Amino acid sequence: MTTLTTLTTALLTVAVIGFPATSAELRIGMQDDADVLDPAQSRTFVGRIVYTAMCDKLVDISQEMKIVPQLATAWNWSADGKTLTMKLREGVKFHDGTPFNAQAVVATIERNMTLPESRRKSELASVENVEASGEYEVKFTLKSPDVTLLAQLSDRAGMIVSPKAAAELGANFGNHPVCAGPFKFVERIQQDRIVLEKFQDYWNKDQVFLDKITYLPIPDTTVRLANLRAGDLDMAERISASDAASVKSDPDLAYADVIGPGYMALYVNIDNGPLADNPFGKDKRLRQAFSLSIDREAISQIVFEGTAMAGNQPFPPSSPWFNKALPVPARDVEKAKALMKEAGHETYEIELQHANNTTQTQMMQVIQSMAAEAGFNVKLKATEFATLLSEQTAGNYVFSRSDWSGRIDPDGNIHQFITCKGGINDVKYCNPEVDKLLNDARASTDDAVRKEKYDAAGLILNDDMPIVYLGHQPYAYAIDKSVSGFAPSPDGMIRLVGVKNED
Repeated sequence: MTTLTTLTTALLTVAVIGFPATSAELRIGMQDDADVLDPAQSRTFVGRIVYTAMCDKLVDISQEMKIVPQLATAWNWSADGKTLTMKLREGVKFHDGTPFNAQAVVATIERNMTLPESRRKSELASVENVEASGEYEVKFTLKSPDVTLLAQLSDRAGMIVSPKAAAELGANFGNHPVCAGPFKFVERIQQDRIVLEKFQDYWNKDQVFLDKITYLPIPDTTVRLANLRAGDLDMAERISASDAASVKSDPDLAYADVIGPGYMALYVNIDNGPLADNPFGKDKRLRQAFSLSIDREAISQIVFEGTAMAGNQPFPPSSPWFNKALPVPARDVEKAKALMKEAGHETYEIELQHANNTTQTQMMQVIQSMAAEAGFNVKLKATEFATLLSEQTAGNYVFSRSDWSGRIDPDGNIHQFITCKGGINDVKYCNPEVDKLLNDARASTDDAVRKEKYDAAGLILNDDMPIVYLGHQPYAYAIDKSVSGFAPSPDGMIRLVGVKNED
């Protein structure tokens, strides 16, 4: 009896103090799978969502789209605009236990600028050198003034990684990324899941209430929502506009959305390898005709139930950077046919690749139907999103559909896509006049001067049309009612500090 009582007491004691309550996990259904999990190399939107939990940056973006401190606590510019000095947060550790300091910042920035596989080179092109001016102070010296640099450092270019891990893994860093964010990498199974767990030594750990994050790529928005309702997910990002009313009326779910600063577009292979050698890539009249065959307002209504914004530029019509001299064009099938005939074609067959998610597939089918009325025979090719981006980079496409999530500075929506050496210039468009305008816009601190440069570049691009802009979509979320503390961010990132799951 004594033994049984003692055992019972021991078990009760273990139950009360020996084990914590069930760990809080958040399972997020994603529209796509991420590409390589290396901030220097990656380019996908969902990759940035994962980084938001895993990789702190020098500076972050607030709900008001302002630059705010993160790993850097303060900064100042020299009078000539060519030196940026940043004070760094002390007491920060990387996920491998190594310390964060100025030397780590220098190592990461230099890696971003020199790694052969890096896509951050054009974003940091203005940097002459970066140096540790103290243990927790770093100084950027620029070739010329660049007002966009802080905005670049609020994204992948400013995500500081462990120098130890980066040196050991090199270009394979994405196999086991090591950063300094609230959650650390556990595992990844391509097309299945990415798993992170709470980093116990995070500098702001008292505001981290989740123990585990699992990102699950589920391209079909209907399946994502069904999984959420079945209890297999806690959040679904980028749900279909057609599902919004259903989510709002569901007592077990919450709905949230926000329109971001990015865009939806079609990319034309202008000069990226042998597949660029075709009339569509060589003759701007065919590209102009295709653009005129599209009814952008109708796409907003049909595909997005009016929640998207029609557009024809890298900046939405609501942006102060939008060029009002280039209004969103109305559909003009007859003019499109005339341009095609002028280019020597009554009809034209073209393959258009797109991501295999529900919304994009529907949108491409609508565009296919519209373009057919002008004489374009569009063959649709659906593929997984990370594969699509890889094919774009390699030049294995003629025409491709992709989104850009947008940046707070206008430079982030245009420079790297369209300048001759741009890090994401998959179309391989190169026009020295456009380069000069966009580089001059980077160097000016006067918004009126910058606007003049972007407007002038926009006129050229609207004529050459290497990218056909379609509009600007909202980021919509369906969330289980057990989740609290989440607010949709205008940049589309899912910020999890302060978020709880009490299911």
